[in-house]
Amino acid sequence: MLQYAGSKQVENVLAKLRRFYHMDTVKVILWGLGAMGSGIAKDIVQNKTGIEIVGAIGQNPQKIGKDLGDILGLEKKLGVIVSKNPAEVLKNTKADVVLLSTQSLTKEVFPEIKLVVESGKNVITIAEEMSAPQVETPDLAKEMDALAKKHNVTILGTGVNPGFVLDTLILTLTGACQVVNKIWAARINDLSPFGPTVMKSQGVGTTVEEFNKGVENGTIVGHIGFKQSIYLVAKSLGWELDEVVESREPIMTTVYRETPHVQVQPGMVCGCRHIARGLCKGQEIITLEHPQQIHPELEGIKTGDYITIEGTPTIKFADEQEIPGGIGTMATAVNMIPQVINARTGLLTMPELPVITALMGDVRKLVKR
Repeated sequence: MLQYAGSKQVENVLAKLRRFYHMDTVKVILWGLGAMGSGIAKDIVQNKTGIEIVGAIGQNPQKIGKDLGDILGLEKKLGVIVSKNPAEVLKNTKADVVLLSTQSLTKEVFPEIKLVVESGKNVITIAEEMSAPQVETPDLAKEMDALAKKHNVTILGTGVNPGFVLDTLILTLTGACQVVNKIWAARINDLSPFGPTVMKSQGVGTTVEEFNKGVENGTIVGHIGFKQSIYLVAKSLGWELDEVVESREPIMTTVYRETPHVQVQPGMVCGCRHIARGLCKGQEIITLEHPQQIHPELEGIKTGDYITIEGTPTIKFADEQEIPGGIGTMATAVNMIPQVINARTGLLTMPELPVITALMGDVRKLVKR
C-alpha cells in the first residue's frame, strides 16, 4: 500500500512507526565548545540514552574541522565535524534543539538565538541573563517571545545559578508552605578552579582601592544573575517588589592564597561578597548572598548552599558541600531537553516548565513528538 501513497503520507506513517519503536533519537546541535559546551557534549555521549549530537559549532581555530570525538578526547570518533559556520550548520542539519554555550549577557547571545529560532529549532542557553531576560532587556525578551512563537519553537535560559539553586530550588521548597513571609538564601563557593576571566570579574588579587574602583567602572561585577533569580522567585510567588538593591564588598585574606592564575598576598582581595535584596513596602523579603573567594578553607570557611524560608512552616535547607557550578550548569542544560521539546512555544523560564530531574532512562520515551 505504501508504494502507492503520496510522499507525505509515507513520511507520516514512518514517523508513527519510529515513535512507536522509539527509533527516532533526540537530535541536538552544540554551539560553543569551551569548558561548558565540551562538558555538555561528554555528558550526552557518556551518560544519556536516546540523545544524538548531530552538529557542533565552535570558534577556536584548533578545533575547527576536527571530529568532535577527538576534541572531547574520546576513544571513538562521533562523525560530527566542528564547524565555524553557524548559518550553514543550522540550515543543513535537522535537530530538535540547540544547546548554546557561548556568552553570558542577553544582548550578546540574542543574534545567535535569533539565528537558531529562524532555522526552526528550540534553544537552551546557559547565558546567565537569559534565565529571565525580562529584567535587563524587556524589549529583547518580547522580540524573542514573538519570534519563537512565529517559528513554533521554545527558548529557555538555565544553569545552576541562576536557573536552579537560588530560584528553582527555592520555589520548589515553598511548595510545602501555606504561607511564605521571607526568603534568605546563600551560595558560598570556591573560585579556585576558575580561570583568569572569572578572577578579574570577582576582583581577586586586587587592593581594596582597586576593587572599589572596579565596582564603580563595571569591571568587577561579582555574580551575574541575582536580579534574574529574585525576579523569578517574586513573580512565581505573586510578590510585587518595589526595588532590588545590590552590594558588592571585597573579601580580604589574612593568609597567602594561590591558584594557577592568581597569587594573593595577605591584606589583598581574595573574593567578592555580593548581596541582593528584594524590597516590598520598605521591607526586605528576599535576600540572596553569594560570597565567592579562592580557597575559603584556608580561613576555615566551608562552602555550601543554604536556604531559609520563613513562613508556615519555616523550612531550612542546607547542602554543605556546594553544588558544583560547572557540573550543575552542564546538567541543567541537558536535563531540560525533553521539557523544552514538549513545551508550548515562546520564551519560557524554569518555573514555567515541569520540575527538572536527571535523565537516567531513554530520553526518547519522555519526548512527545
